[in-house]
Amino acid sequence: MSIAQNLLKIKSTLPSTVTLVAVSKTKPINDLMEAYDAGQRIFGENKIQEMAEKWEAMPKDIEWHMIGHVQTNKVKFMAPFVSLIHGVDSLKLLEEINKQAKKNNRIIDCLLQVYIAEEESKFGLDEEELAEILHFVQTRGKAEQSEANDKNGMNNIRVVGLMGMATFTDNQTQIKKEFTHLKSIFDKLQSLQTENCKLKTVSMGMSGDYQLAIECGSTMVRIGSSIFGGR
Repeated sequence: MSIAQNLLKIKSTLPSTVTLVAVSKTKPINDLMEAYDAGQRIFGENKIQEMAEKWEAMPKDIEWHMIGHVQTNKVKFMAPFVSLIHGVDSLKLLEEINKQAKKNNRIIDCLLQVYIAEEESKFGLDEEELAEILHFVQTRGKAEQSEANDKNGMNNIRVVGLMGMATFTDNQTQIKKEFTHLKSIFDKLQSLQTENCKLKTVSMGMSGDYQLAIECGSTMVRIGSSIFGGR
């Protein structure tokens, strides 16, 4: 099947409450344009330089999602245009995103990445670190807009949800347990709603496990190979 056919087939299976991020990393612009022409407007990349090059070359109504691990020194290259950063896994990174967003006179939406897998190779926050970051964001965002606070405030980022990656395994029971765990953390945090912290997105599920992720409460799935074919 063509990219357009793959895309439309997947979209037909997704509930209206679930957002599809087409993972286009390593794929040529022609492939992305085929998906674009079939109606896809949200693309996920894992390398900032590659995403910036595609942003330059492609239509400007596309939402670009950074789904890979982010190095703080690279944030400045995507700050002018990125729509959502999925993998925020430290306060240092969040502060850098805030700083670069301010320079570009933007507010950048972010997901906090929670460590749910049983693999050492995955990035993410544990629940204690997550609580600390959320507390910091909320207190800094809430404070009066004095000049001093504006310098130290967190008013140019918005934490809009959580992201997690399950263990790479065929064990569906384990994957389900990890997805359910992330959704339960998300549910517990629903009362935390401030101007710069509105949790509405649970980003979990990829080509191999997105249907299970949706059953467990995912509102955003990241699908690449099922749309564009293998790498």
